[in-house]
Amino acid sequence: MKIGMAYIKGALPGFETFGNLPTDLVKSNGLVNGVPANKELDGLIIPGGSIVESESMTNDLAIEIKKMANDGKLILGICSGFQVISSSTDIGRNSPFPIVKKGLNLLDVNFSPMISNDRVEAYSLNESFLTDGVVEAILGFHCHTYGKISTNNKTIIKSRLKRANYDNVDFETISGVINDDGNVVGTMVHGILDNNPQIVNNIFKFLDSDEEDKINIFNRNKLFKEKINQEIAIDSGIVIKKDLDFINTISSKKNNVNIANKANITNNFNINNNSNLTGDSIIANSFNFDKNLNSNYNAPLALFIGSTSSDSGKTFITTGIAGALRKRGLNVGILKIGSDIRDIVPGLYLTNGLMENYASIKLGNLGWVDIENVLNSLKSSSYDIVLIEGAMSVLIGLLKDIMPYSGVEIAISSNIPLLLVSSVNKSGIESSAVDITNHINFLKKMGLKVNGAILNRIYDFNIFKKVLPYIKNHSNLENVFGLGKANLPIRGGTPEVEIKLEDFAISAHNQVEKDLDIELIAKMAEVVEFNRFLSSEEINNFFK
Repeated sequence: MKIGMAYIKGALPGFETFGNLPTDLVKSNGLVNGVPANKELDGLIIPGGSIVESESMTNDLAIEIKKMANDGKLILGICSGFQVISSSTDIGRNSPFPIVKKGLNLLDVNFSPMISNDRVEAYSLNESFLTDGVVEAILGFHCHTYGKISTNNKTIIKSRLKRANYDNVDFETISGVINDDGNVVGTMVHGILDNNPQIVNNIFKFLDSDEEDKINIFNRNKLFKEKINQEIAIDSGIVIKKDLDFINTISSKKNNVNIANKANITNNFNINNNSNLTGDSIIANSFNFDKNLNSNYNAPLALFIGSTSSDSGKTFITTGIAGALRKRGLNVGILKIGSDIRDIVPGLYLTNGLMENYASIKLGNLGWVDIENVLNSLKSSSYDIVLIEGAMSVLIGLLKDIMPYSGVEIAISSNIPLLLVSSVNKSGIESSAVDITNHINFLKKMGLKVNGAILNRIYDFNIFKKVLPYIKNHSNLENVFGLGKANLPIRGGTPEVEIKLEDFAISAHNQVEKDLDIELIAKMAEVVEFNRFLSSEEINNFFK
């Protein structure tokens, strides 16, 4: 028994684990191991991504999908995959007129712009094979720009939204639809297969899978995951080649800190473990010691990528660095400060990485998980290095009454080193040099560890070379880089508006490889630990 995964440009086959169901890649030619998908597969999953914007659904693949649907086989589209199998999607956000992309019309559904990036609780309604017996909340998350649905098909899932279009809301929206024949399903809920075992069991039931089939699917899924981790992005031709010297350097830095932390726990335990302790106290201390020793110190290195202003190119730089590190064989995690997780999707496209359930770090009431619990979760992860992309300016929100409400507060709370970015496209290279220098000095005064800086979108490297000594001398910072300007269109090159993942991500990777010292940047990352947030009084004192 085989379940295919659409593996075409703009798709995100590693964004979720999809219940560990995918067994085979289905490429743009519509073939699976040289055989037409309809003849080889029992079902097909079309993942999220930018498939609609990228227009990567070929005629060959569309023919195979339609044949499978007509034969009553399972077709499951998630987010962008849902849009592909629907009637149409208006991707004209921030456009004076609709920009309509036609789908395969397997579902009578039309999409229009509505942003939703939050974790959601959804619920089932009306009968379907997918939601049969599902009585508890369907858990997952939304990550879309065009999520408003109108349909004449049966609605089987609705999501309760608390945020949409950058505002607090309280309403329900259609997030799951099924065709009249009952075999083609679309949903906007990412993680629907990972967080809801009953739904996975329902798929097995629909496929008439026995225990042997299930074991075979899970075993083939392991091979599937190996295949999608042989290159960065999809059909990019950029193969992942492990740079063992580089990997060992990063691993040594990570392991040395973690070993030292274990030693500190041991010393503290020995000091406290004296004859004055009662038996219960010794048992309690032993439990805490073992707990910390075994699970608390496998933390990856972390690097915060923040900026002096919004629209500085943090997403572009984070994406490029993530791809360059992954290409060298590192296991790279990507997180976002604040709620707009769409910003880290291009990086995950390059790394074929997972959108973790702690991927969004809370700023006030925005986001998913507080920084302390995020860092605790990372300690049990397999990441070598984690990139944390900031939101807007690193300082914006610092004087809000809500705490924490700025990137700098998050970074200082856990001593996360900063790679500071400033774009020269609006104020020019000279003004940006002064601005980033002032930011570096102010952030250092606050106690933030600034390990590097980037002037982004450099249009004249001769001018950059002239301002470089000023930045280094007046900030006492050695690691200062210039990143050239990439030619990206506003539509197709902006995550918040419209993006073609393959163009944006590969461009970011190539620009970073061309202009930055990726190994030096990796060495800026450090093992971090939550301590505390600055008080209002401490923050206010910096502005006196």
